[in-house]
Amino acid sequence: MRDRSASARFRRSGWRHVAMAGVLAFALFPVLFVVSAAFNPLGTLSSSELIPTGASLGNFSRLFGNPDYPFERWFLNSVGLSLAAAFVSLFLSLLAAFAFSRLRFRGRRIGLLSLLLIQMFPQFLAIVTIIIFFTTVTDLWPLFGFNSLGGLFLLYMGGALGVNTYLMKGFLDTVPRELDEAARIDGASHVQIFFRVILPLVTPILAVTGLLAFIGVMSEFLMASVFLQEPNVKTLAVGMYGMLGPDGRNTNFGVFSAGTLITAIPTVGVFLWLQRFIVSGLSSGAVKG
Repeated sequence: MRDRSASARFRRSGWRHVAMAGVLAFALFPVLFVVSAAFNPLGTLSSSELIPTGASLGNFSRLFGNPDYPFERWFLNSVGLSLAAAFVSLFLSLLAAFAFSRLRFRGRRIGLLSLLLIQMFPQFLAIVTIIIFFTTVTDLWPLFGFNSLGGLFLLYMGGALGVNTYLMKGFLDTVPRELDEAARIDGASHVQIFFRVILPLVTPILAVTGLLAFIGVMSEFLMASVFLQEPNVKTLAVGMYGMLGPDGRNTNFGVFSAGTLITAIPTVGVFLWLQRFIVSGLSSGAVKG
C-alpha cells in the first residue's frame, strides 16, 4: 500500500524534481567547467576536464602582469566605463521619464512612439553611419573619437536612453500625482518636486535600471570591438576575446577562464548591493506603461 502511494506521489509531483535537477545540471555545467579550467594547472583547452587532477593558482598569476594582455587595464576600463555609463544614463533617463510621465507638452505622444520605434532596431544596424560620424569626430576631438573610452561612452548613452526611459516611465506612472499637487501648492517648482518628492520614491526602479545598464556595458562586445583597437583602451569583453585568437584558443584557455571568474566579481557585487530593490522595481515598473 505504501509502495503504491509513493509511486502515486512520484507520478504526481516527483517528475518536477527530476526536471528541476536536469535544468540545474544544464545551467551549472558550463560554470563548473570554467571554474575547473581556471584552477587547472595545465591551463589548456585540450586538458580541461570537469574535475581537474590538480588545482593551482598558476592561471591567475599568469593573468596579471602579462605585457601582451594588460588585464588590469581592461578591468579598470570596463568597471569605470560601466559605472559612469550606468550613472549618467540613469540620471538622463529619469529626467526624460519624469517629463513624459508628469508634464504635458506638444509632441509628447510622438516622442514616446519614436523612442519605442527606435528600440525595435538593433544599434549595430547604424554601424556604417557611426563609423563615418566618429571618423570626423576623431579628427576634430580625439578624446571622443575612435580608440577612446569617451567616444564609446557617448555611443552607449545614445543606445540606453530609450529602454531605460520606458521602464522608468512605467514606474513613475504608479506614483500618485496628488504628491506633486501637494508640493506644488506649497510652492515647490518642478525641480524641487523631482529631487525632493519623486526621487526618494523611485529607488527600486533606479536600482533595477542601474543594474541592467551596468551589466549591459560590462558585457557589450560588438560596438566596443569596432571602436577600440589599442590594447590599453580595450574593455574586458574585447581584450579577453583576443586571448582566444587563432594562436591562443588552446594555450590561453585556463588564463581566459581565470579572467572570466574575476570579471564576474563586479557584476555580482553590484547585484548583491541592489538585490533588495530588484524584485519590487521590476514588478512595479511593469504594471503600467
